[in-house]
Amino acid sequence: MLAEPITKMSNLNDIFYDILRRLDGTTLASAACVCAAFKAISKEESLWEDVCSSMWPSTKRDDVKFLISSTGGFKKFYADCFPFIVNKNVPEFSYPEYPGEWTEAEYYGDYDELESVSPSDFVSIVDIKYKEKTICSKVLWGIPNASVHNGWFSDCPFRIDLFSYASRDNDDAGEVTLSVSDGLPPVTSIEQERKDGKLWQELRDGIRLSWIIVNSKVKQAANVSSWCAVDGQRHWPTSQDFVLHFGSIVPAKDIVPSQVVKCIITMKFRATHIEGSGTHTTLNLTELCMKLGDMDGGHVKGRNSLFVLKEALTCDRSKDHGLVLESCRLYSRVQSEIKEEKIRHDNRVEGLHILVGIAAFALLCCYFL
Repeated sequence: MLAEPITKMSNLNDIFYDILRRLDGTTLASAACVCAAFKAISKEESLWEDVCSSMWPSTKRDDVKFLISSTGGFKKFYADCFPFIVNKNVPEFSYPEYPGEWTEAEYYGDYDELESVSPSDFVSIVDIKYKEKTICSKVLWGIPNASVHNGWFSDCPFRIDLFSYASRDNDDAGEVTLSVSDGLPPVTSIEQERKDGKLWQELRDGIRLSWIIVNSKVKQAANVSSWCAVDGQRHWPTSQDFVLHFGSIVPAKDIVPSQVVKCIITMKFRATHIEGSGTHTTLNLTELCMKLGDMDGGHVKGRNSLFVLKEALTCDRSKDHGLVLESCRLYSRVQSEIKEEKIRHDNRVEGLHILVGIAAFALLCCYFL
């Protein structure tokens, strides 16, 4: 007699599971609050694996699956990487101490602490979508040409060029392109595009970028991209280039003088096959790189970049993209104020030098007269 109720309950759980596996991550998390049955089923890793695979196709790879499983599982991975990094604590304007005024020990901190952060600990999981269609998925293990004992890496600006390095399985061959068949508007000439900017607008509004950083040692992950472009440039440096910028503002207390760093992800497309009917309009992805910029317009060097990336893994996060844009705007405003103050400071110093020169010249004239 007990077998029949157990069978019915099992069938009901199967139905619930079939319902939940069709949901996206946000809805699945909300459904877990509906009832005890949904809460229990929503803990199934296979559900969250499907959610992550849909959101980030790179996670379908066997090596990435193993990495995620070893760092806490797919549910934790989604919870860490779906929200955006936000930083509301961008310091108000103050004339900064520039890196040149810091000693090497003050700027880089304790070298023993550096030993605990290795470039090989970091993994980049990158996915690009255009109008919900995946156009590129890549995984980069470690930071290329990087070593804490390598003078070149330690003293040069940090930069990862995704298309300059092969993935572990050497699947880097082939161009990443967008065409009219992918949803691009047909453009008959560059002159037309300059006037209406339709191609640029469709590209800016349609591209989504995820750049997830995983630290395999501390078992933490974060998405340092803003998903949507925060700004961009049309026709730079030529009339056929389109540049999009993604990123986030990361705290860097006691790492760099400005106390905050901007993660800058640059994506560059070049238009080809424009002339004619427009049916062959094509965009080639020619560059995708990540840099870390500081307040004075420079770039964070290799050694400090490891600390910044580690700090990014524990940042505050939010599902509100507006907060990402707000923190980026605040950072840009403070950065502009620092730049303006630096110009005024340089002008004052230059004026002082001129006055000293005039005074010295006047004294010489008086002496010889």
